[in-house]
Amino acid sequence: MIDEPFAIGESPLHRRDPRVKIITAITLTVLVALTDSFVVAAGAGVLALLLVLVAGLPILPVLRHLLAVNVFTLFLWLTLPLTYGGETTHLHGLALSVSGIRLAALITLKSNTIALALTALLSTSTIASLGHGLEGIGIPPRLCFILLTTYRYLFVIHQEYQRLHRAAVMRGFVARTNLHTYKTLSHLFAMTLVKSWNRAQRVHQAMLLRGFTGKLFLLRQPLLIPADYLFLASCLAACGGLATLGLC
Repeated sequence: MIDEPFAIGESPLHRRDPRVKIITAITLTVLVALTDSFVVAAGAGVLALLLVLVAGLPILPVLRHLLAVNVFTLFLWLTLPLTYGGETTHLHGLALSVSGIRLAALITLKSNTIALALTALLSTSTIASLGHGLEGIGIPPRLCFILLTTYRYLFVIHQEYQRLHRAAVMRGFVARTNLHTYKTLSHLFAMTLVKSWNRAQRVHQAMLLRGFTGKLFLLRQPLLIPADYLFLASCLAACGGLATLGLC
């Protein structure tokens, strides 16, 4: 299974409806992605950090998520100040672009803000609940169905590949940089695809026998409660205030 370490919890954010959290995540992400203002990005960063604290997420796993984001931004810091052009400043004999430094700092702030917001809002729900939540806000049901079935059977395909790989190892296969290894691995991938196709056909036939018509039904329909509306209104008001601040 795909690890979902933040999906289980009893915090106020865990109890919010996935539809509300998806709308909030989209609004905040679009706001941060489009702004050129450090003030707006910093304000959104404070809001994202507050959401992480409300969710009660463990610090170390969150920092590991941010580390993956900042590996990318590190390359920006190594290239933009040297190549962006414009007004320059000198540091130990290097001519650094002031605009490049500003852009690298802004991208770093925005990337970390978006990562924190998505971690707090989306990681506190399971993939299954997010799939149904997307359908609840008007995303086409077919796309939501593809997301849910992909999530479900991705593990099955991985387990099938592991079974084939174990069978090859038990027969003496050792990966090396030679033609035999490349042929064996290509056969493994090909057989994984063939078995996945056969499994998909059997699953589809089984679903049709059970009356499947292309729509997944929930056993219990989620209902929005006043706390959900209050949370959504508060977050949208905060995003609106930040957007207004960026226009000033």
